[in-house]
Formats: sequence, C-alpha cells, structure tokens
Amino acid sequence: MAPRIPGGFRAAAVLVKPPLLAVTRRVWSGAEHLPTDRGFIAVSNHASYADPFTFAHFLYDHGFAPHFLAKASLFDIPVAGRALQGLDQVPVHRGSARARDAVDAAVTLLRRGDSIAVFPEGTLTRDPELWPMVARTGAARMALENDVPVIPVAQWGAHELLPPYSKKVNLFPRKTVTVMAGPPVDLEEFRGRDLDIQVLRSATDRIMATLTSMLEEIRGEKAPAKPWDSRREGGGR
Repeated sequence: MAPRIPGGFRAAAVLVKPPLLAVTRRVWSGAEHLPTDRGFIAVSNHASYADPFTFAHFLYDHGFAPHFLAKASLFDIPVAGRALQGLDQVPVHRGSARARDAVDAAVTLLRRGDSIAVFPEGTLTRDPELWPMVARTGAARMALENDVPVIPVAQWGAHELLPPYSKKVNLFPRKTVTVMAGPPVDLEEFRGRDLDIQVLRSATDRIMATLTSMLEEIRGEKAPAKPWDSRREGGGR
C-alpha cells in the first residue's frame, strides 16, 4: 500500500482539483508502475509552469502525496510559503551552503516510503519544439545513493493550458493532458559504483532518454538526435 495521503493534501486537493477538472481532459496510463511498497523518485519533463499541477494531479489521484523540490524563494511568500511547508514540500537553496538541506529532506521522505517528484531539467526546456533537454544530475545521484527506483512520468498538453514562459492561461476549449508513467529506469549498472561525474551523467542521460522515448510515443513524433544543451546552444529563448 502507498503511504496514506495526509489531510493537508486532501484539503489542498479540494481547492486545486475542481479547476483542473474543468479545464482539462485527462489521458492517464501506467499507474501500475508506481511502487506501493517503497519510496521512489518520479521524474518528468518540463515544458510549462502548469506541469507541476498536472504531475501532482496524476500522482495524487493514484494514491500518492506529491512532494516537490521547489525554489526556496517560494517558501518566503506569505500564506503560500506556510502551505508549502505544511505539505512537506522541499525548499532548494541553489548555490548556497544550504543546498544539501534539500537532499537530506528528500531522503527523509524517501526512507519513510513517500515519493519525490522531480523535474530533472531544473527549469522549463529551452528546446524550441519542447523536447526534454540535457538535465541536471541530482535525481540520479539521489536514486543511486539511496537505492530507490526512478519512475519516468512523461506528460504532454499542459503547455497548451499555459504556454512556456507565459502568464496568460488559455482555459477554453478544454485541453487534453496526457500523462504516462513507465517502468523504473534501468540503472543497475550504475549502482555500487563511485558516483563520479561520468557515472552520474550517464545515469541522468538514460533517465532523460527514457522520458524522451515515452514522449515520442505520446506525441507521435521523433525527437532530435541530440537533446538541447543550454551550454552548447545558449540558454535563452
């Protein structure tokens, strides 16, 4: 059985779910791949600021309380910050001495059997066609250090509700949002090895290649041969 969803999440769902149900049609599959006997890291592609809501909706409706790693600045917002803390969301202090705090908090959740929801790219994709780009290695490191599975969750359609980097929500007509969970990413060859940058990069690339392949299936299109790399292509839009 998955960990019981705390009352705070249920209260938040009362506010968040009705608007999502009103403006989206959901095509969901693969929930059987979400482990119910241990903690896991759910990873997803990131093309819209609406993605966390559809990602959380998918996890919640299949019995999992979604715990996100979120920018620390969000926790400073009155009311919203307290709500995030109350829901065991994890603040990320990037580039500071407290950066490790997020990992420690996430590991605590994983060890008690909860799920962590992560966008490995760390930000919205810069790829012009919204394919996944080269990702950060944090999710792979967390999975390998703590021997937990990585479940790929590809999604498509939230960008039509809220286009990338836009503040204008397109509510109608209702948007179809497809979310597909897959089997755990095969990271066995990387477990038990020294987690140097080469190992972490290879594991991360496998995670992202899995997500990209699933997204190809959803979109019925072929992704570029090489994922967008902000270091190579330039980071701006």
